[in-house]
Parts: sequence; C-alpha cells; structure tokens
Amino acid sequence: MRRTACCLLAINALLPAYAAEPVDEAYIRSLAAPGRTVLVMEYYDGHGQVSERKGYASASGFKAISATAFRVDANLTVRLFGIEPCEGDMVNRKEEFAGTCDDYARRGLETLLQSPRVIFCRAFVSESGGSVQNVTCYGYYHYPGSLDTIDMFEEELVSLGSHRIAKRPDGSLARPDLKEAEAIGRRGYGMWVDPRVAAQ
Repeated sequence: MRRTACCLLAINALLPAYAAEPVDEAYIRSLAAPGRTVLVMEYYDGHGQVSERKGYASASGFKAISATAFRVDANLTVRLFGIEPCEGDMVNRKEEFAGTCDDYARRGLETLLQSPRVIFCRAFVSESGGSVQNVTCYGYYHYPGSLDTIDMFEEELVSLGSHRIAKRPDGSLARPDLKEAEAIGRRGYGMWVDPRVAAQ
C-alpha cells in the first residue's frame, strides 16, 4: 500500500512537469493525415525520457465521455489530469447556459475535440496499458489561411472557465502550471460569471 501511495505521489509530481515542457510543434504538425484525426500517446519514465509511443487514427474523431475524459478506442480512455468542473449547478446568461457544472465542462471538452487534426498526449509510463490513463493533451488546429495553432487542452479549458484546477488531498494545486490560465478564467469567463461558483 505504501509503495502504491509513493507511485501516485511521483505521478502527481511528474505529470505537471512534463505538461510544462515545450512540445515539438514541428513534430506534432508532421503527424497530421488527410481525412483522419491522429492521436499520439507519449509515455515518460522517471528520468523524464520518452520510453514509449503509441498512435491511433480515427475518421470520425474522438468523443468526450465525461467532463474530463474522452474515449480513444474500446480499450482506452484518457482523462485530462489535474482539472475538474465546478460543483453543482451554474448559470452563464451570455452563453445561454443553465445546468450542471459537469454538463458545462463536458461541452467545453467536446468543443476542443471537434476539429483537431492531431491530438498529442503525454503520460507517465506507469499509465501505459491501463484502460483509463491520466494525461495532458495538446491539439493541433489548422484552417488554411486563418488558423494554425497548437494548444494545450487543459490550459484552454481552464482559461475559458469551463474547468478549474483540481486540488490534491492536502489542498495544494494538482496543476500549478495552470495558475495563470485559471487567473484568466476568473476574470469573468465560463463558470466564474456565476457568483456561486466563485464562492466555492
């Protein structure tokens, strides 16, 4: 049990570090394939080195199954590490939304999953082989003549206010690398326009 707890602490410490490291944008762009959404999983060992890569492709894209997770195939679901929806219900009149925090956050994730050409995810090597894996993901979005960008999913969701940073049992932030993104969201975007959420 003690060994399991130590492993979990190591994962919690290392995933944000990998998330904060710059990604190779040229490499991510090179993965794009016509008529497909490509997903690449990259696994890191305890020394911060890439130990394994796995690739997937879908003609219909990947679908959110919860506020923080989406299904890759019948055997794999990935869950965005360190972020969460607010609790209970919320209202955002500007977006004409009134409902549960879970539904609002899921809608945000669904939006990100609509049109990336490539999804690039990082995880600790101990996640490899699991049916549900904690990850941090980036999306490559390309519209000729108007948009060519690579964005971290968690940073986008938190800055738009559909999600917030989760906290560890000791009260510390699970993703301190997202503090600036949450500060943007708290200025009046997404969930944060509802004073009940701000008071949580």
